[in-house]
Amino acid sequence: MRRDYCLGILKNSALQDDPIQQFDIWFQEALVCQGVLEANAMTLSTTSRNLQITSRTVLLKGYDQTGFRFFTNSTSTKGKQIAENPRVALLFHWHALERQVHINGHVTLLPRLETEKYFQSRPRQSQLAAWASYQSTPLTSREDLEKRFQKLEARFENKMIPTPEFWNGYLVVPDQIEFWQGRSNRLHDRFCYTKKENEEWEIERLSP
Repeated sequence: MRRDYCLGILKNSALQDDPIQQFDIWFQEALVCQGVLEANAMTLSTTSRNLQITSRTVLLKGYDQTGFRFFTNSTSTKGKQIAENPRVALLFHWHALERQVHINGHVTLLPRLETEKYFQSRPRQSQLAAWASYQSTPLTSREDLEKRFQKLEARFENKMIPTPEFWNGYLVVPDQIEFWQGRSNRLHDRFCYTKKENEEWEIERLSP
């Protein structure tokens, strides 16, 4: 179960000064790579007040100079842990490109209008699912979930589905972003951007 990585290299001279610009280059390449099924899939790791660490995959729904956006149920495990400890980590793993991006930062809530705008852009069935699922709570049976979904379909038939109060958008504001390129013989290329007090980014190569 060993594979040598030889698809690319990453040089300091090729890096953008700004990590968001560097992320955009890699993300756009991941979007058009046939071997990457969901380029916007990212592992989100959160920690509770008692240091219980939890990781799961969520979908990136936008990024810019302010940070990385995703949306979720705030009563879920991740929502509760974020409320207790806003420090989080993100991981993008584009195996087909032999690349990873590691992001550390803190989370803030997105403005409610932005959350509602995104919610209304979702497929109707996804909107209903957000209402139907009491995320992370015990579920007696699959049938109970489906019945709840059907009741909601009837309740909102021919109506706009409002954004649930418990459903919110989050912004991960990064203070450290690492770009990892797989290389032969496990001598990988790793470059880490760290934000300094003056808001400038410092870049350094890390040992693999």
